[in-house]
Amino acid sequence: MSRIYKTFVALSVLSSVAIAPLFSTSKAIAQPIRYDGSYVGGGVAAGVTNGGQDNDAATLGGNIQGRFAVPKAPISVRGAVVFGSENAAIVPSITYDQRIADNANIYAGVGYSFVDKDNKPSPLGNRDSVVLTVGAEAEVVKRVVVYGDAKWGINGYENSPADALSFQAGVGYRF
Repeated sequence: MSRIYKTFVALSVLSSVAIAPLFSTSKAIAQPIRYDGSYVGGGVAAGVTNGGQDNDAATLGGNIQGRFAVPKAPISVRGAVVFGSENAAIVPSITYDQRIADNANIYAGVGYSFVDKDNKPSPLGNRDSVVLTVGAEAEVVKRVVVYGDAKWGINGYENSPADALSFQAGVGYRF
């Protein structure tokens, strides 16, 4: 029992230290600094995994992605269509955005992949799945954004325990 109590206390202290900055009255913390550009763009997509069954091959294709920056919040609502020659996956998601430089963010989030045709290959697997996303974006010149991300489709293959992994890169127009 003593070990469980010590573990509980240690986790409580660590959690308190981790969230303490959220309750600070400092103006700098109360107003996050971030890249707040919304955009739509397109580029390439590469599915790099294989589910091990027929119609599970890794697929090269394209993507159309968009970002809507939620005003005065460090989150964004995103949408992506990741497509190959036989199938497409529509991936709405929400991300937490962290500024790393002027006009540049890194982001991580969660969404869901809706595959157009089950059991046909897309860069993000061949069935609907929960998707975790991590990426980066930057405005390189006025109104031109470059982005890149990785999407991990958990159990993204029909009749297989395999996960799907796809990498996207593209250029967008900021509005």
